[in-house]
Amino acid sequence: MALGADRYASRADTLVFIGCMLLSIAAMSLPDRWRDPLAKGLRQTVLAPFLWLQQQTGLLAASLSSYDGVVAQRDSAALAATFLPELRAENTRLRGLLGLGARLGSGYVPAEVLHEALPTNPLTLIVSAGRRQGVKPLAAVVSPEGLVGIVSTVDAQTSVVVTWAHPEFRASAMAADGSVYGIVAPHGTEGPKVWLLELRGIPYRQSVALGTSILTSGLGGVFPRGIPLGSVVDSAAAEEGWERTYLVRPAVHPSAVSHVMILTGGRSGAAGDLRAVFGRGEQGP
Repeated sequence: MALGADRYASRADTLVFIGCMLLSIAAMSLPDRWRDPLAKGLRQTVLAPFLWLQQQTGLLAASLSSYDGVVAQRDSAALAATFLPELRAENTRLRGLLGLGARLGSGYVPAEVLHEALPTNPLTLIVSAGRRQGVKPLAAVVSPEGLVGIVSTVDAQTSVVVTWAHPEFRASAMAADGSVYGIVAPHGTEGPKVWLLELRGIPYRQSVALGTSILTSGLGGVFPRGIPLGSVVDSAAAEEGWERTYLVRPAVHPSAVSHVMILTGGRSGAAGDLRAVFGRGEQGP
Protein backbone atom coordinates (compact mmCIF):
# COMPACT_ATOMS: atom_id res chain seq x y z
CA MET A 1 0.00 0.00 0.00
CA ALA A 2 2.77 2.45 0.90
CA LEU A 3 4.58 1.73 -2.37
CA GLY A 4 1.41 2.38 -4.37
CA ALA A 5 0.83 5.64 -2.50
CA ASP A 6 4.40 6.75 -3.28
CA ARG A 7 3.95 5.96 -6.95
CA TYR A 8 0.68 7.91 -7.03
CA ALA A 9 2.33 10.90 -5.36
CA SER A 10 5.22 10.74 -7.83
CA ARG A 11 2.85 10.63 -10.78
CA ALA A 12 0.83 13.54 -9.41
CA ASP A 13 4.02 15.63 -8.90
CA THR A 14 5.09 14.80 -12.43
CA LEU A 15 1.73 15.83 -13.85
CA VAL A 16 1.80 19.09 -11.85
CA PHE A 17 5.30 19.83 -13.08
CA ILE A 18 4.33 19.15 -16.70
CA GLY A 19 1.24 21.34 -16.31
CA CYS A 20 3.36 24.18 -14.88
CA MET A 21 5.76 23.90 -17.77
CA LEU A 22 2.91 24.04 -20.30
CA LEU A 23 1.39 27.04 -18.55
CA SER A 24 4.77 28.79 -18.53
CA ILE A 25 5.24 28.19 -22.24
CA ALA A 26 1.73 29.38 -22.92
CA ALA A 27 2.25 32.50 -20.78
CA MET A 28 5.50 33.33 -22.56
CA SER A 29 3.75 33.03 -25.92
CA LEU A 30 0.97 35.43 -24.95
CA PRO A 31 1.06 38.98 -26.30
CA ASP A 32 2.43 41.69 -24.01
CA ARG A 33 -0.98 43.28 -23.48
CA TRP A 34 -2.20 40.02 -21.92
CA ARG A 35 1.01 38.77 -20.34
CA ASP A 36 1.79 41.84 -18.22
CA PRO A 37 -1.62 42.07 -16.50
CA LEU A 38 -1.52 38.32 -15.88
CA ALA A 39 1.96 38.52 -14.35
CA LYS A 40 0.87 41.46 -12.18
CA GLY A 41 -2.14 39.54 -10.95
CA LEU A 42 -0.03 36.52 -10.07
CA ARG A 43 2.44 38.69 -8.18
CA GLN A 44 -0.32 40.27 -6.14
CA THR A 45 -2.12 37.01 -5.34
CA VAL A 46 -0.40 33.65 -5.64
CA LEU A 47 3.19 34.89 -5.47
CA ALA A 48 2.61 37.61 -2.84
CA PRO A 49 3.54 35.40 0.19
CA PHE A 50 6.70 34.19 -1.51
CA LEU A 51 7.76 37.71 -2.47
CA TRP A 52 7.15 38.88 1.13
CA LEU A 53 9.21 35.96 2.44
CA GLN A 54 12.05 36.85 0.07
CA GLN A 55 11.95 40.47 1.23
CA GLN A 56 12.07 39.43 4.90
CA THR A 57 14.97 37.09 4.15
CA GLY A 58 16.92 39.97 2.60
CA LEU A 59 16.19 42.21 5.59
CA LEU A 60 17.29 39.44 7.95
CA ALA A 61 20.56 38.98 6.05
CA ALA A 62 21.19 42.74 6.15
CA SER A 63 20.43 42.81 9.90
CA LEU A 64 22.84 39.95 10.56
CA SER A 65 25.55 41.72 8.58
CA SER A 66 24.90 44.96 10.47
CA TYR A 67 24.96 43.07 13.79
CA ASP A 68 28.34 41.55 12.97
CA GLY A 69 29.67 45.02 12.15
CA VAL A 70 28.38 46.44 15.45
CA VAL A 71 29.92 43.55 17.40
CA ALA A 72 33.27 44.09 15.66
CA GLN A 73 33.16 47.82 16.45
CA ARG A 74 32.25 47.10 20.07
CA ASP A 75 35.11 44.62 20.43
CA SER A 76 37.54 47.11 18.89
CA ALA A 77 36.33 49.85 21.24
CA ALA A 78 36.64 47.53 24.25
CA LEU A 79 40.18 46.57 23.24
CA ALA A 80 41.14 50.23 22.75
CA ALA A 81 39.63 51.12 26.13
CA THR A 82 41.67 48.37 27.77
CA PHE A 83 44.95 49.89 26.56
CA LEU A 84 43.87 53.55 26.92
CA PRO A 85 45.21 54.11 30.48
CA GLU A 86 48.54 52.53 29.53
CA LEU A 87 48.76 54.63 26.36
CA ARG A 88 47.97 57.80 28.31
CA ALA A 89 50.60 56.98 30.90
CA GLU A 90 53.15 56.26 28.15
CA ASN A 91 52.27 59.54 26.45
CA THR A 92 52.71 61.41 29.74
CA ARG A 93 56.11 59.79 30.33
CA LEU A 94 57.30 60.65 26.82
CA ARG A 95 56.13 64.25 27.18
CA GLY A 96 57.99 64.47 30.48
CA LEU A 97 61.12 63.06 28.86
CA LEU A 98 60.92 65.60 26.04
CA GLY A 99 60.55 68.37 28.60
CA LEU A 100 63.55 67.10 30.54
CA GLY A 101 65.63 67.01 27.34
CA ALA A 102 64.65 70.60 26.55
CA ARG A 103 65.68 71.75 30.04
CA LEU A 104 68.99 69.87 29.90
CA GLY A 105 69.76 71.33 26.51
CA SER A 106 72.83 69.14 25.91
CA GLY A 107 75.01 66.54 27.57
CA TYR A 108 72.61 63.62 27.43
CA VAL A 109 71.71 60.60 25.32
CA PRO A 110 68.09 59.37 25.13
CA ALA A 111 67.61 55.61 25.37
CA GLU A 112 64.85 53.05 25.51
CA VAL A 113 64.69 50.44 28.25
CA LEU A 114 64.85 47.11 26.39
CA HIS A 115 64.52 44.57 29.17
CA GLU A 116 66.08 43.34 32.37
CA ALA A 117 69.70 42.29 32.15
CA LEU A 118 68.70 38.84 33.46
CA PRO A 119 65.19 37.33 33.43
CA THR A 120 65.32 36.85 37.18
CA ASN A 121 67.03 40.15 38.05
CA PRO A 122 64.74 43.22 38.05
CA LEU A 123 67.50 45.35 39.63
CA THR A 124 69.48 45.89 36.41
CA LEU A 125 68.29 47.10 33.01
CA ILE A 126 69.56 47.06 29.43
CA VAL A 127 69.09 50.31 27.50
CA SER A 128 69.39 51.04 23.78
CA ALA A 129 72.43 53.33 23.84
CA GLY A 130 76.09 52.43 24.10
CA ARG A 131 79.63 53.39 23.22
CA ARG A 132 78.73 54.65 19.74
CA GLN A 133 76.27 57.12 21.25
CA GLY A 134 78.86 58.44 23.69
CA VAL A 135 77.79 56.53 26.79
CA LYS A 136 80.50 55.85 29.38
CA PRO A 137 80.61 53.72 32.54
CA LEU A 138 79.41 55.42 35.73
CA ALA A 139 77.15 57.80 33.77
CA ALA A 140 73.99 58.80 35.63
CA VAL A 141 70.70 57.50 34.21
CA VAL A 142 67.65 59.67 34.89
CA SER A 143 63.97 60.03 34.06
CA PRO A 144 61.80 63.15 34.43
CA GLU A 145 61.05 62.12 38.03
CA GLY A 146 64.62 61.58 39.17
CA LEU A 147 67.52 59.13 39.33
CA VAL A 148 67.04 55.66 37.85
CA GLY A 149 70.56 54.30 38.34
CA ILE A 150 74.07 54.29 36.98
CA VAL A 151 75.69 52.72 33.92
CA SER A 152 77.83 49.73 34.86
CA THR A 153 78.75 48.14 31.50
CA VAL A 154 78.88 49.72 28.04
CA ASP A 155 78.70 47.81 24.75
CA ALA A 156 78.69 49.17 21.21
CA GLN A 157 74.92 49.72 20.99
CA THR A 158 73.59 48.92 24.47
CA SER A 159 74.45 49.49 28.11
CA VAL A 160 73.70 47.77 31.39
CA VAL A 161 72.22 50.04 34.06
CA VAL A 162 72.39 49.26 37.77
CA THR A 163 69.25 50.73 39.31
CA TRP A 164 69.12 52.35 42.73
CA ALA A 165 67.55 49.12 44.09
CA HIS A 166 70.74 47.12 43.45
CA PRO A 167 72.56 46.13 46.69
CA GLU A 168 75.79 47.76 45.45
CA PHE A 169 74.21 51.15 44.69
CA ARG A 170 75.36 54.15 46.71
CA ALA A 171 74.92 57.89 46.15
CA SER A 172 75.99 60.96 48.08
CA ALA A 173 72.79 62.80 49.01
CA MET A 174 71.48 65.92 50.67
CA ALA A 175 68.19 67.51 51.67
CA ALA A 176 66.73 69.83 49.06
CA ASP A 177 67.64 72.88 51.17
CA GLY A 178 71.18 71.64 51.73
CA SER A 179 70.72 71.43 55.51
CA VAL A 180 71.87 67.80 55.89
CA TYR A 181 74.11 65.46 53.92
CA GLY A 182 74.38 61.68 53.94
CA ILE A 183 74.61 58.52 51.87
CA VAL A 184 71.65 56.90 50.13
CA ALA A 185 71.57 53.10 49.71
CA PRO A 186 68.91 50.39 49.21
CA HIS A 187 66.96 49.58 52.36
CA GLY A 188 66.96 45.82 51.77
CA THR A 189 68.07 43.11 49.36
CA GLU A 190 64.82 41.12 49.06
CA GLY A 191 61.10 41.41 49.64
CA PRO A 192 59.24 44.76 49.70
CA LYS A 193 62.14 46.49 51.47
CA VAL A 194 64.17 46.35 48.27
CA TRP A 195 61.96 49.11 46.82
CA LEU A 196 62.88 51.63 49.54
CA LEU A 197 66.02 53.65 50.12
CA GLU A 198 67.90 54.59 53.29
CA LEU A 199 69.43 57.95 54.03
CA ARG A 200 72.38 57.09 56.26
CA GLY A 201 75.02 58.99 58.11
CA ILE A 202 72.89 61.89 59.39
CA PRO A 203 74.43 63.33 62.59
CA TYR A 204 72.37 62.61 65.68
CA ARG A 205 71.95 66.29 66.47
CA GLN A 206 70.28 66.89 63.10
CA SER A 207 66.83 65.73 62.04
CA VAL A 208 65.03 65.43 58.73
CA ALA A 209 61.30 66.15 58.54
CA LEU A 210 58.82 63.83 56.86
CA GLY A 211 58.32 64.66 53.20
CA THR A 212 61.75 66.26 52.78
CA SER A 213 63.02 65.87 49.23
CA ILE A 214 66.36 64.11 48.99
CA LEU A 215 68.66 64.98 46.08
CA THR A 216 72.10 63.93 44.93
CA SER A 217 74.71 66.21 46.47
CA GLY A 218 77.34 66.01 43.74
CA LEU A 219 80.04 65.02 46.24
CA GLY A 220 82.39 62.34 44.94
CA GLY A 221 82.08 63.46 41.33
CA VAL A 222 79.87 60.56 40.15
CA PHE A 223 76.38 62.05 40.12
CA PRO A 224 75.60 65.67 39.29
CA ARG A 225 74.16 67.76 42.08
CA GLY A 226 70.39 68.12 42.33
CA ILE A 227 68.93 64.88 40.86
CA PRO A 228 65.87 63.79 42.91
CA LEU A 229 66.29 60.53 44.79
CA GLY A 230 63.03 60.48 46.73
CA SER A 231 61.33 61.85 49.83
CA VAL A 232 61.58 60.92 53.50
CA VAL A 233 58.71 58.71 54.67
CA ASP A 234 59.92 57.62 58.12
CA SER A 235 61.78 59.91 60.46
CA ALA A 236 64.53 58.36 62.56
CA ALA A 237 63.90 54.85 61.23
CA ALA A 238 67.03 53.77 63.05
CA GLU A 239 69.52 55.36 65.44
CA GLU A 240 72.98 53.87 65.80
CA GLY A 241 75.53 55.61 67.94
CA TRP A 242 75.75 59.22 66.84
CA GLU A 243 73.98 58.72 63.53
CA ARG A 244 70.40 58.57 62.31
CA THR A 245 68.96 56.63 59.36
CA TYR A 246 65.82 57.67 57.49
CA LEU A 247 63.63 55.72 55.09
CA VAL A 248 63.19 57.33 51.67
CA ARG A 249 60.48 56.59 49.11
CA PRO A 250 62.25 56.60 45.71
CA ALA A 251 61.25 59.16 43.11
CA VAL A 252 61.37 56.55 40.31
CA HIS A 253 60.36 52.89 40.27
CA PRO A 254 62.46 50.91 37.75
CA SER A 255 59.49 48.89 36.48
CA ALA A 256 57.64 52.09 35.49
CA VAL A 257 60.45 53.38 33.27
CA SER A 258 60.33 52.80 29.51
CA HIS A 259 62.67 55.60 28.32
CA VAL A 260 65.57 57.30 30.07
CA MET A 261 68.23 59.98 29.66
CA ILE A 262 71.89 59.03 30.10
CA LEU A 263 73.93 62.03 31.22
CA THR A 264 77.18 62.29 29.29
CA GLY A 265 78.67 65.66 30.21
CA GLY A 266 78.31 69.37 29.60
CA ARG A 267 75.67 71.01 31.74
CA SER A 268 74.55 67.59 32.95
CA GLY A 269 78.06 66.52 33.95
CA ALA A 270 79.08 65.67 37.48
CA ALA A 271 80.13 69.26 38.14
CA GLY A 272 76.73 70.71 37.16
CA ASP A 273 73.75 71.57 39.35
CA LEU A 274 70.49 70.14 38.07
CA ARG A 275 68.10 71.35 40.74
CA ALA A 276 66.50 73.84 38.36
CA VAL A 277 66.27 71.19 35.63
CA PHE A 278 64.20 68.92 37.88
CA GLY A 279 62.13 71.80 39.25
CA ARG A 280 63.83 71.92 42.65
CA GLY A 281 65.00 75.52 42.34
CA GLU A 282 68.36 76.76 43.53
CA GLN A 283 67.71 76.33 47.23
CA GLY A 284 70.45 76.09 49.76
CA PRO A 285 74.19 76.22 49.26
